[in-house]
Amino acid sequence: MSIQDRSPHPTTLDFQHVNLQSHNTLGLACQASRVVDLVDLDQLPAISQIAQQGQQWIVLGGASNVVLPAQLDRPVLRVALRGIKLIAEEADAWIVEAAAGENWHEFVLHCLQQGWPGLENLALIPGSVGAAPVQNIGAYGVELDTRIESVRAWHVLDGCFVTLSAQACSFAYRDSVFKHSAAGTWVIVSVQFRLPKPWIATTHYPDLARHPFVSNLSSEELNASRVFEAVCQIRQTKLPDPKVLGNVGSFFKNPVVSAERFASLRQAFPDVVAYPQDDGQVKLAAAWLIDRAGWKGQRRGCAGVHDRQALVLINEGGASADDILGLAAAVIASVEDRYGVQLEIEPTVVL
Repeated sequence: MSIQDRSPHPTTLDFQHVNLQSHNTLGLACQASRVVDLVDLDQLPAISQIAQQGQQWIVLGGASNVVLPAQLDRPVLRVALRGIKLIAEEADAWIVEAAAGENWHEFVLHCLQQGWPGLENLALIPGSVGAAPVQNIGAYGVELDTRIESVRAWHVLDGCFVTLSAQACSFAYRDSVFKHSAAGTWVIVSVQFRLPKPWIATTHYPDLARHPFVSNLSSEELNASRVFEAVCQIRQTKLPDPKVLGNVGSFFKNPVVSAERFASLRQAFPDVVAYPQDDGQVKLAAAWLIDRAGWKGQRRGCAGVHDRQALVLINEGGASADDILGLAAAVIASVEDRYGVQLEIEPTVVL
């Protein structure tokens, strides 16, 4: 049975007091006094009832894109729904549904093992399936919105299910309708993916194109599993394992500027790294800006900028949200002073 095939029957909630330090990839100590694990749709009406009383929920998936405070007294919902199902096989696509609590990387691997390619460029991105459309994750030339059929969510205040098409999700670069709604408005319960046939490799991203698993193979030899392996190796080389060193992956978005602004920047900094966009704008490499501003490998107490990837802020043990955000603010100010470009942070800051 698909996770969305039935209506919920109200049940009571079992609150727990939890230290979320081991439940967020930045490794920030966070004492949460009211935590509920969502394992069944029957819990959703009770969640709505609490929200309708004016209490705003914090919804967490893999907690791989959040900055948590030291103390959290608001109710916290950890989405732990499970299930993966092939909904349909059409002439031009596989339609695959996954519950929101599934681990994203394990879902990508499962799809490959079942012969449903198309997500391999998004391998090893931390987090859950339900969190992926919120951020509209993307990597190595593939953006998630190009693979989504629909998102099934519970509207907390209205107390009902809503199915949003990819268009209705208002996807943009690291953005979606879910990020513009008030916190706790939506609980994503499942996502349907459209994985296109025939499979066509996406390997134009420079690091991927240069990888021997890609560059040394003919088009006939290249397959989705090789792209998956290449992406995993690249990410493991560049990015720290959050189980070893606390981080949320890329802490900053790549800024997008007009062609005119880019021309001015390139005149002053001829080696600036950038990527032309289909709409005529230019996406700048935030890592290059941060690195050239002198931040790669820098430390401020227990918070730091990773020495191999300047986009990544790390918690070396004992850092607080204030430490991480203070470092981020210093990086943003430095880049703006040097280049006249303002960086934005990617993770959600929970207050």
